[in-house]
Amino acid sequence: MKTAVGSAKTNSLALIFADFKEITKARLAISVVFSSIAGYLLGAYEVEFMPLLLLAFGGYCMVGASNAFNQIIEKDLDALMSRTKNRPIPAGRMSVSSALTIAVIMTVLGVVTLYILNPKTAMFAAISIFLYTSVYTPLKTKTPLSVFIGAFPGAIPFMLGWVAATNDFGIEPGTLFMIQFFWQFPHFWALAWLLDEDYKKGGFKMLPTGEKDKGTAIQIIMYTIWMIVISVIPVLGITGRLQLSVPAAILIFILGMVMLVFAFRLYEKRDNKTAKKLMFASISYISLMQIVYVADKFI
Repeated sequence: MKTAVGSAKTNSLALIFADFKEITKARLAISVVFSSIAGYLLGAYEVEFMPLLLLAFGGYCMVGASNAFNQIIEKDLDALMSRTKNRPIPAGRMSVSSALTIAVIMTVLGVVTLYILNPKTAMFAAISIFLYTSVYTPLKTKTPLSVFIGAFPGAIPFMLGWVAATNDFGIEPGTLFMIQFFWQFPHFWALAWLLDEDYKKGGFKMLPTGEKDKGTAIQIIMYTIWMIVISVIPVLGITGRLQLSVPAAILIFILGMVMLVFAFRLYEKRDNKTAKKLMFASISYISLMQIVYVADKFI
């Protein structure tokens, strides 16, 4: 009997933990933390464990809070879409009050933790939450321009790491911000292309032209080109302490060209299979590009 009770408690805890991961979008949050840590390593004069730990914890809290607020606001729309109907709130496994408690606690923990690092880091993180929940989320059902607004909080993490390391905002974190800002568009529009039918069930307007057409594909190509250009600009030595060697710049350029090839293929084929390949290419690009930047600094 005791074993059965213990097993039930274990299963219950596992379900609670699974729902916590879902409400905070753990995989997305971890990828954001990865970007922040990369930015920190690039900006730090001397790498210290405690600031890294504070940045990782505070960063996860802020992203997790944004995602929880987002799911509270969109709970009725999530119930309409196949991709999101099993999320904790629309599925009935978590109440709105519980989700709100999680979101508020994580916001406070995140701001306080990042403030301990330095006030500028906490300020940018707070701006990110505000833009994501109060501007981007409500606009998603109104206009495709929501993606432009959403690209601002989406681009903050890479920059945030540098600010956390230096307590300074200048050309270096500005460049990191712009790289991830332009990356957002091909990445997200490839995802929106894949999920277009599902998004339309929820009334979301995510593609720039509203359709999976050549116009959308052309915009994906243009933003990918800008992303590549800005990613290699530090090789020219005009971005302060943020520098890139010629071999590293060539490698990042090649990675960007691979992504651009997939963007052109989407223009030619305009199918979900090609959009999926572009989306995975974009995920690979952002991670590998950040690894190359960090490795280039330390090697």
